[in-house]
Amino acid sequence: MNRNEWKEREAVYTCWLCNFPDMGNKQLHRLTELCGGPEAAYLADKEKWGQVLNPRQVQSLARYTAAWKPEAEYRKMKEQGIRLVTMGDEGYPRRLKDIPDAPYGLFVRGRLQTDDAPAVAVIGARECSEYGRYVAKCLGATLGRRGITVVSGMARGIDGISQEAALEAGGNSVGVLGSGVDICYPAQNRPIYERLIRTGAVISTYPLGTPALPRNFPPRNRIVSGLADAVVVVEARAKSGTLITVDMALEQGREVYIVPGRVTDRLSDGCNRLVKQGAGIVLSPESFLEEIWQLWETGKKAAGAGSGGKAGCKEANAFLERPDTAGLPEELARVASVLDFDARSPEEIRQRLWDRYPEKPYPEKQIVACLMQLCMEDLAIQVSPGRFCCRRG
Repeated sequence: MNRNEWKEREAVYTCWLCNFPDMGNKQLHRLTELCGGPEAAYLADKEKWGQVLNPRQVQSLARYTAAWKPEAEYRKMKEQGIRLVTMGDEGYPRRLKDIPDAPYGLFVRGRLQTDDAPAVAVIGARECSEYGRYVAKCLGATLGRRGITVVSGMARGIDGISQEAALEAGGNSVGVLGSGVDICYPAQNRPIYERLIRTGAVISTYPLGTPALPRNFPPRNRIVSGLADAVVVVEARAKSGTLITVDMALEQGREVYIVPGRVTDRLSDGCNRLVKQGAGIVLSPESFLEEIWQLWETGKKAAGAGSGGKAGCKEANAFLERPDTAGLPEELARVASVLDFDARSPEEIRQRLWDRYPEKPYPEKQIVACLMQLCMEDLAIQVSPGRFCCRRG
């Protein structure tokens, strides 16, 4: 048996081992070390298993093994475009090897490429504001264009928005799931899931078919931060689950950055608290890109990989870009120019117009008509009856 045949055979039994749902990560490591590999673990008796597993787990593994057809199940997995990468494999992410309790194996669907360029985890609120949506989209697109991999959990809100923006910009993204890699969660993010499979990757440490249970997400978060050089938080409440990922990132030695928010905004409570604790601040894509490339180059030198060149980072602060009003009538362009992410009434918008353009007062009825037209042009959004804000990106 040559080396390639041996590796393929080991992969068959690794698939058996990692799809067993009743074994923790440390036990996976210990059992294969004790037995001398996945196939040896498969062929071992209950007494051997019992040196690592408790009696209930031993009986469960015996029943599972009796029903499992290793070669057939492995072939079925490959037919779905799923592969299993373990720590001994060349494709296992370098960053994950360095974290505490590194995952024994990763189910991968797509192309997992996060070691040949910087990687940033962009995370935040599921129920984000229009401002958070804009920042996540802008940040994801900027990172994607500059060759930086965007890592996140493919969740609703900030996670999915940043990943979709990175892919739209032609960049790379990795989605880490709290379910089996063959299950799309949440279902509404199916378009992102499908696109990640084609041009990025979705990964999971959970067996195929595992549903997205609440207990799966905290362990999932350590993979999100572990795959990244830095973590950026865009909107998080004081008790947000996002802060679990931040704690794990700090334990793993990752840099943490936040997008600051107003002190009156509950969606920014968690972010502002992290500022107080010393987190870095993202003020513009340009300055953040410079820092990320410096982190990346420092890490490469420390790992003995030599220095790498970075793509040019000089660009305007995309966070401050105004909406494109080219081609709009003057009155529409002026109304659009005074909108921001704070929802305002037509009367408040009228006052802002008066402050900026005192030479031409606008009747309130005219402003309402302009606002409705801007909504149709997708340059404004009515967030509640009688209150409007801008929509960018």
